[in-house]
Amino acid sequence: MAAAQRIVIENCSIATVDANDTEYATGHVVIADNRIESLGAGKAPEGLGNVVRRIDATGHLVTPGLVNTHHHFYQWITRGLATDHNLFNWLVALYPTWARIDEQMVRSAAQGSLAMMARGGVTAAMDHHYVYPQGSGDLSGAIIGAARDMGVRFTLARGSMDRSEKDGGLPPDFAVETLEGALAGTEETVKQHHDASFDAMTQVAVAPCSPFSVSTELMRDGAALARRLGVRLHTHGSETVEEEQFCKELFGMGPTDYFESTGWLGEDVWMAHCVHMNDSDIAAFARTKTGVAHCPSSNARLAAGIARVPDMLAAGVPVGLGVDGTASNESGELHTELRNALLINRLGAHREAALNARQALRLGTYGGAQVLGRAAEIGSLEPGKLADLVLWKLDTLAHASIADPVTALVFGAAAPVTASFVNGRQIVEDGRLLTADEDAIARSTREEAQRLARIAAQA
Repeated sequence: MAAAQRIVIENCSIATVDANDTEYATGHVVIADNRIESLGAGKAPEGLGNVVRRIDATGHLVTPGLVNTHHHFYQWITRGLATDHNLFNWLVALYPTWARIDEQMVRSAAQGSLAMMARGGVTAAMDHHYVYPQGSGDLSGAIIGAARDMGVRFTLARGSMDRSEKDGGLPPDFAVETLEGALAGTEETVKQHHDASFDAMTQVAVAPCSPFSVSTELMRDGAALARRLGVRLHTHGSETVEEEQFCKELFGMGPTDYFESTGWLGEDVWMAHCVHMNDSDIAAFARTKTGVAHCPSSNARLAAGIARVPDMLAAGVPVGLGVDGTASNESGELHTELRNALLINRLGAHREAALNARQALRLGTYGGAQVLGRAAEIGSLEPGKLADLVLWKLDTLAHASIADPVTALVFGAAAPVTASFVNGRQIVEDGRLLTADEDAIARSTREEAQRLARIAAQA
């Protein structure tokens, strides 16, 4: 067996985000192949063998890589539209366009979404893709291929919709699947692409879109399918007051009770948004260890409200951060969500005590790993975990006068990423991708956005 190749990172501040929030003012990290071998204060130990690279990280903070827990990559090519709409009106405005996507568009949009996140410190991403128009090609394969080529650890939440306009839903009839087709397509995606191993780069979750776009049968059967296949479950939940009213009118109960009635609460489940949660809802999530993807910028963009994140955390609910689709968060970045989560939650009932800088960093790292079911592998810097980590440059004009590096990262301007490692492989250097041509991606996404707009206008 070949000796492990080591990368040594030294002279950096370190926020491990482990169970004790261990931090080092000046320390080192040793990567051996795709694992974190050791870390601690001061210089790396003498006598390490097979060191292929040493990085002097003076002026940097090293953290776990950021983990994105909710996104819709295809929306990269419909950014900047319906900018003054609430959720339901926004969906009505954009579904006719989204219903015209094809494999080429989806691949380009996935590249754009992944590139923006990766260059900003995301090492583990996910995509909730639920629009599968008839004859549109292998959309799941296009998304997974884009993530593989980018070198980002990835979860595809294979979504589905079977409630169209004729059934009282929002999407056009030709943009949804049948119940049988959705379940079969999801099972095939899991069997073809899901990797359950410790160092998996690609995983798949079962993810019917939302209570108002899928049938109760798809919710129930989807949950049963996920558990039969041993994968996680994801959907949207409690995003708006309109959704709550919809559930009460259609099902005679609120979203959380409906989810429980269909098998959709549990430690293998995470929900996006969860803005409108009462005390009993939060207690149900805490009791079942159901996770939450908190999307502060998207919630604000669509005027959905302020999620009760401090109350969820106090109750023991696993909470991570999400970019959400870039048609409702045009920046497409997760590192800015650290700051936005903190600031927006301070507008809520807990005011200045809502979140602090270290809680925000935990949401974006370990919290996200919990929500994706990968807290044993990623989300904190600990020996034996996978080498997904980021070097943030904090000695420039933007941050140099802030003494505490974690405060600088969260409260300050978006920090430059000097290096980002996924599975021990560097994918970003000095803010630029090493695994893809950003300029080519920009051209492709512009062309595909224009092509989609033309097709939608002619429909």
